Amino acid sequence: MSAAPRVSIVIPTRNAGPQLDSLLDMLDSQRNGCDLEIIAVDSGSTDGTRERLQSRDVRLLERPAADFNHGDTRNLALSCASGDFAVLLVQDALPASPDWLQHLLAPFTNELVAGCFARQQPWPAASRLTSHYLSRWAAAASEPRTVGPLSRAAYDRMTPAERHRACAFDNVCSCVRLSVWQKHPFCRTAIAEDLQWAAQVLLNGYCVAYAPAAVVWHSHERSVRYELERTYLVHRRLQEIFGLSTIPTFSSLLRSIATTLPAHLRIAAGEPGGRRTRALLRGAGLAMALPLGQYLGAKASREGRDYFRVDGV
Repeated sequence: MSAAPRVSIVIPTRNAGPQLDSLLDMLDSQRNGCDLEIIAVDSGSTDGTRERLQSRDVRLLERPAADFNHGDTRNLALSCASGDFAVLLVQDALPASPDWLQHLLAPFTNELVAGCFARQQPWPAASRLTSHYLSRWAAAASEPRTVGPLSRAAYDRMTPAERHRACAFDNVCSCVRLSVWQKHPFCRTAIAEDLQWAAQVLLNGYCVAYAPAAVVWHSHERSVRYELERTYLVHRRLQEIFGLSTIPTFSSLLRSIATTLPAHLRIAAGEPGGRRTRALLRGAGLAMALPLGQYLGAKASREGRDYFRVDGV
């Protein structure tokens, strides 16, 4: 990798709000030692997001909200990128330090590394339940790792859960080598384009890295309904990509709810007094919604049917 790489930063946006200024300010602080361009793809913002982007050194592309797709929208921006590497960010992930980009690029000294993803930490005000769930994802681990390449024979010998762990990748904050993306673009999909891309490049002779020193602040206090819909879509895709069914039967669904409910209530009970009642109600809802989404998502994929319509998350 050259001493001063050309880096394109890609951000899909829609009604990002005034916090977008904080993200753009932090990205400006990363310019030392890098030649940066910022590309935003906006999908019908009505809150001044487009005007904020136009007032900064940002290339603005537009994609109608009705046509938004996690894979294709990122492909559109990447097709306009001029860098050696492209960082993929979401609008509400904020780099935590001025050397975030340096750490995210470091694994690319290995010429086989096709992509690298960053560590996510919950916002300081995040609920205990939100922090708990993020802590269980590969993008919260403290140790760096590099996976791959994988032969087809080795991949086929893995269990579905092992495939999922090996192909962990997260476009909340990631970086891809543009020359590899040009051969292996993201697929058109409502969700999990990052996991499917990782599987594709690992099976085509490349590696995928995780750089925990590159940290972004990112977490959400989503509604129970939203989490049900998102979990449904994710686990439909996990079944399609890896053959993974985390809750394969109705009896395992009942067992999961029975064990998850008291655990959620214990975690939620640790919230400060003013937030405790709401946290307990949300915890009870999530204890049912998340297992149900896992069960129905994988079942929908296996049976080739929809249990309910989700327009997108």
